[in-house]
Amino acid sequence: MTIREIQDEIVDEFSMFDDWMQRYEYIIELGKSLPLIDEQYKTEDNIIKGCQSKVWVHAEQQGDKVVFTADSDAILTKGIIAILIRVFSNQKASDILDANTDFIDEIGLKEHLSPTRANGLVSMIKKLKMYALAFKAKSE
Repeated sequence: MTIREIQDEIVDEFSMFDDWMQRYEYIIELGKSLPLIDEQYKTEDNIIKGCQSKVWVHAEQQGDKVVFTADSDAILTKGIIAILIRVFSNQKASDILDANTDFIDEIGLKEHLSPTRANGLVSMIKKLKMYALAFKAKSE
């Protein structure tokens, strides 16, 4: 699936819920299916700066795709990074860099997060795109 198709699928899933409590619960559920980062990658280098909770992200290149794993010490944050990894993992670095993240506004996520969590969300996206940029530069 393309990044856009995955984003559309997420927007459809969120549209099934009537209120934000149901959406929060769904985000927490998504966090439980997160491809967990190996303990050896839970290092200072892999922590996302700008998050109020701890979030670790690791990326590796498999063929021409970037594969992400992550973890967080907060259940809601774990769900948020799970959504981003679902969108960006197993995609080409150039596609990750070219992708927009309008779907986050479409599901209303940013407006329902505290300012510090919203900043953390932006930091997560930046970190994923930085990994993609590094892999793209390496392969050129």
